Amino acid sequence: MSGSICVVGSSNTDMILQMDRIPRPGETILGGEFSMAAGGKGANQAVGAARAGGQVVFVARVGNDMFGDQAVRGFVRDAINVDYVVRDTHAASGVALIFVAKDGENSIGVASGANGRLSPEDVAKAREAITSADILLMQLETPLDTVKAAAEMAVAAGVRVILNPAPAQPLGDDLLKHVSILTPNESEAELLTGVKVEGTNGAAEAAKVLISKGIQTVLITLGPSGTFVATKDSGELVPGFKVKAVDTTAAGDVFNGALAVALAEGLPLKDAVRFANAAGALSVAKLGAQPSAPRRQDIEQFMAQER
Repeated sequence: MSGSICVVGSSNTDMILQMDRIPRPGETILGGEFSMAAGGKGANQAVGAARAGGQVVFVARVGNDMFGDQAVRGFVRDAINVDYVVRDTHAASGVALIFVAKDGENSIGVASGANGRLSPEDVAKAREAITSADILLMQLETPLDTVKAAAEMAVAAGVRVILNPAPAQPLGDDLLKHVSILTPNESEAELLTGVKVEGTNGAAEAAKVLISKGIQTVLITLGPSGTFVATKDSGELVPGFKVKAVDTTAAGDVFNGALAVALAEGLPLKDAVRFANAAGALSVAKLGAQPSAPRRQDIEQFMAQER
C-alpha cells in the first residue's frame, strides 16, 4: 500500500554539460556534450518518491515561463499532485548549470529564481496536504523560514519530518528539534557538527552530535559504501550497492524520495534504508536528475538480484 508524502522544495531545469573532467576556475574545455533535464532537489525527491510507489503532493514555485510549463507537465506525468505548485509571475523558474565528468562526479551552479520566493504563506495554503501526510520531506534550496514553518506545522500534526540538509548550510537547533530523520552526506554532516566524517567511525561521532540536538534518527550517506544509521541507542552501517557511476546528480534526492516511501509504507528503518540505497545506486547509473529516478519494479528487481 502506497504511503502519502508531501514534498516542500525546489524545482529547476538542469542544463548539463558532459566533459572528460570538470573545468578548473578560469579554464575553458571544448568538446562536451549538452543536454537538458528536469531537476531541483525538491522536484527530484518528489519524482523519486512517486516512481518508488508513493502518493506525492508537491509544494513549490515555478516561473510562468517555458521551463515552468515543462516542469508541471513532468510532475503530472508522474502522477504528482500539483495543486500547490504556484506559478510565479515575478520570477523565472530555477535553472541549474551542471558539469558532469566522465567518472560521474559533478559540479553545479544554481539560479534559484522562483524557488527563492517559496514562502511560509505558501506552506500555510498547503496545510491540509502537509498535516494529512505520512511523511513531510524537505531540503534547503528554498528559504529557511519556509522550511521551518512547514516542519513546525507537520510536527504539530504528528507528521514525521525528513530533512535532507542540502545544499549544506548551518542550521539552528530551533529547526533541528523538529526533524524526525536527518539525511546528510559526509560533507553536510561535517558542516553541521564540525566532526570530520571519514568512514563509519567519523559518521558515528557526527551522528552523536546531531542526535544530541533532539533529532530522533540520523542517516549519513557514505556514497557506494552505504548509509550509517544512528539513533539514540544504536548505530550501524547499512551497506550500499556497487554500480558503474555515470552521473551522481540527484542520487541523494532519489535516496530520500525512496526512503520516504518505504517509511510511509511501514517498513522497519534498516529495510527502508536498504530500499533507498538501491534506488540511489540505480540513479547514478543514468544521466540526469529526474530522468535517473528508477521505478518501483526496477528497484525491487535490482534488490532481488543483489541478495
